[in-house]
Amino acid sequence: MIQNYKYIIIEGNIGAGKTSLASMIAETYGARLILEKFADNPFLPKFYSEPERYAFPLELSFLAERYSQLKNEIGSVDMFSPFTVADFYFMKSIVFASATLEEDEFNLYRQLFHIIYQSLPKPDLYIYLHVDTPGLISNIANRGRDYESTIDAEYLLKIQNSYFNWFRQNPEHTYLILDINNIDFVNNKDDYERVIDVIFNHSHSNGINRAILK
Repeated sequence: MIQNYKYIIIEGNIGAGKTSLASMIAETYGARLILEKFADNPFLPKFYSEPERYAFPLELSFLAERYSQLKNEIGSVDMFSPFTVADFYFMKSIVFASATLEEDEFNLYRQLFHIIYQSLPKPDLYIYLHVDTPGLISNIANRGRDYESTIDAEYLLKIQNSYFNWFRQNPEHTYLILDINNIDFVNNKDDYERVIDVIFNHSHSNGINRAILK
């Protein structure tokens, strides 16, 4: 029996396949799709070349952009879609900021984040696509974005740990961690159907739920 979710988030590390899965689910179910708008952020290439200098303005710009996008898109009503699926959520801001900012900057940023976070509707289900670091680096290289060429394993590990810390510290939400290291849901229909089965045909309790797909 398909779970009756109204708002689903696909999260994951850089290069995990968030946008691909969110787009495929939206097409399969005729769901409303929200994709993060990040390509035009002027601080992103600068951050990857000089992270210490540009981390704070980058994270502040993403904080504002994500809030504006979610407030506008979630606030409008779509009567013809069974549910909404997005490839990001606002909590992504605090996840990345905790991995990139110095302590004093992060303390200020965290105050701003929580003021805004309380005003946004919460998803019914957070899906986290777990891919090991070598797989992430391979995926990042394959998509060929020049400004991502300096991303290293240490940074990706910081992001992963930051996600897991958020999940543990906020157990009132429902998280589904999908280990997809051994499947290819983009190019293999059977793998995609298995992902769909785990998401929609199994019940998930509050806190962290895990599934390893092989």
